[in-house]
Amino acid sequence: MPTDAPMGYELRIEGHLDQHWSTWFGGLAVSLEGDGTTTLRGVVTDQSELHGLLAKVRDLGVTLISVTPIDAAAQQHP
Repeated sequence: MPTDAPMGYELRIEGHLDQHWSTWFGGLAVSLEGDGTTTLRGVVTDQSELHGLLAKVRDLGVTLISVTPIDAAAQQHP
């Protein structure tokens, strides 16, 4: 897979974030989970953008639980 191809990612963090954080996280979808976590999901254009998102999680002071690659094609809107 080319390194410059967009990838889908799912970031899980501890606690619930409001929907307005979607804009701050570059338009990633924000899902509040029943277990008290938040899932941020969407397409990330490159590794630089992914590292920027991880820095935002750090800057918020929330606990990052996981980062999982997902199918980017399923995350893109027609």
